[in-house]
Amino acid sequence: MCGIVGYIGKRNAVPIVMEGLKRLEYRGYDSCGIAVLHDNQMDVEKIAGKVDDLQSRLAQAHWASEIAIGHTRWATHGEPDQKNAHPQVSMSGDIAVVHNGIIENFLPLKRELQNNGYNFSSDTDSEVIAALISTAYAGNLEAAVQEALSRIIGAYGIAVLSTREPGKIVCARYGAPLIMGLGKEEFFVASDVAAILAHTKDVIYLDNGEIGILTADGYETLTRKNESISKEVHRVSFDLAAIERGGFEHFMLKEIFEQPQTIYDAMRGRLLPQDGNARLGGIADDIGTILHADQRYFTACGTSWHAALIGEMMFEQFAHLPAEVEYASEFRYREPLVDKRSVIFAISQSGETADTLAAIQEAKSHGATALGICNVVGSSIARETKAGIYIHAGPEIGVASTKAFTSQVTVLTLLTLRLARMMGMSEEQGLEIVESLQKLPEQVEWILNQADRIAKIAQVYAKARNFLYLGRGVNFPVALEGALKLKEISYIHAEGYPAAEMKHGPIALIDEDMPVVFLAPKDKTYDKILSNIQEVKARKGRVIVVATEGDKEIADLADHVIYVPAALAFTAPILNVIPLQLLAYYVAVERGCNVDQPRNLAKSVTVE
Repeated sequence: MCGIVGYIGKRNAVPIVMEGLKRLEYRGYDSCGIAVLHDNQMDVEKIAGKVDDLQSRLAQAHWASEIAIGHTRWATHGEPDQKNAHPQVSMSGDIAVVHNGIIENFLPLKRELQNNGYNFSSDTDSEVIAALISTAYAGNLEAAVQEALSRIIGAYGIAVLSTREPGKIVCARYGAPLIMGLGKEEFFVASDVAAILAHTKDVIYLDNGEIGILTADGYETLTRKNESISKEVHRVSFDLAAIERGGFEHFMLKEIFEQPQTIYDAMRGRLLPQDGNARLGGIADDIGTILHADQRYFTACGTSWHAALIGEMMFEQFAHLPAEVEYASEFRYREPLVDKRSVIFAISQSGETADTLAAIQEAKSHGATALGICNVVGSSIARETKAGIYIHAGPEIGVASTKAFTSQVTVLTLLTLRLARMMGMSEEQGLEIVESLQKLPEQVEWILNQADRIAKIAQVYAKARNFLYLGRGVNFPVALEGALKLKEISYIHAEGYPAAEMKHGPIALIDEDMPVVFLAPKDKTYDKILSNIQEVKARKGRVIVVATEGDKEIADLADHVIYVPAALAFTAPILNVIPLQLLAYYVAVERGCNVDQPRNLAKSVTVE
């Protein structure tokens, strides 16, 4: 969601921070700002709008300083206007704060401060932090920050400047991600490594309750009790090219076309072709716990929830292990039946999803084993879970997840294969599945070669107001995912349903203006899907079908057919979702939408 970047060193901080803010745009935001210290004075510029607009203002001001903090804000408290943009500054002007997260008890704190004569200038919860730090200051900035944070309930990642100690940035986190970057005679703070990767690959991940202090001479990390601690320095494994578009018009398109490689990377070193099995070192010590658990839950949000649904179906169909899928946002509020004999798989691209983290904490409080499936090394979910599996998709910049979804499903197929072999699946069947998995990168490439055809189909339906996506079995979650992609980036209302459920209500919507997307592979549900297509055609619906290569029969029924290679049920969802990603992308482009930064959305949802 919101983005933080700060710099202290010997160079001009302003262009470095502005560059960092530009690289954080993908997270989603509606306002932005920067604060610099110069000659013991605080200069702040902020706007409702884009980083480029802020850059234009700064070009006229010619600011220069060796210390600065900046922010991109996704509105939670208060409208996205200039007064509510960050940095938020204390009434006396001595403290500037940038903040990610939500302060749950800001109203009583605000009233208390107002009763003591404090005047607020914004509608944000974040301004309370600046006020508390300012009123608590007694000669030491980090002590004032600690005092202020001790009164706060909620999530925060913050960076703080003070005119009273102009050579220092103090940062802290609880719930919202924050890292410190270590350069040569310069230091950084950011909510995302993308903001600082052009300058350093050496980072420290702050844990909950920790505080970082950055000066031009070095850094220090403290616990909540003001105890100095030593933190491991991590080396970021990817380079700057991974977070640039590389000649593609949008990050989303680039990431769709990266999937042959990212699916391969999710499997690399994990498939055992000679044995018809898989090896997952990250959870090797927990396989027995998974097998013998009384309850197995998948918990996730959005696209990751759709991957979890596929995982549940595969667990039950192939490994014969019961599992349940829970929305992470609902999990901890419904008193789930979780105990020490339960296993929770938390799935998240970013590893920072607030709802998913809360579900993990709820499960752990009941003694359950929490395992992670995520993309970002060193993320909060990676640290909060006992063990887990990285999906190795690389940085995903587009807000609408594509390659992370297919990598998540790939990892879930590997996990299912491992468990199924232990539960009695034959070596012959295991070898067949491994062979199918090995074909995936080449098969995805084959589908991507149809992009131009899919773009032409998108032109036909770009002005539609509603879409319906229908699938059966493991393709029902794929239908949900296809509908979500279209909603996210084109703003067309779309719904996904099990195909058989269409006649229990949604069929009332079918007319000549309603495009219906069917997932119709040649599997055991094929004949039933054909009947559902006939029902739509009888009501003059427009039919787009994702079908198995060589299926001529279905071409006589559909208005448009997109073919995918024949595949096992084990791997079909990975192939079938690719055309739906491309269809959503090209519809959005045809409608002139901002594909990489869709309205109201954020890449990493770090608030509840």
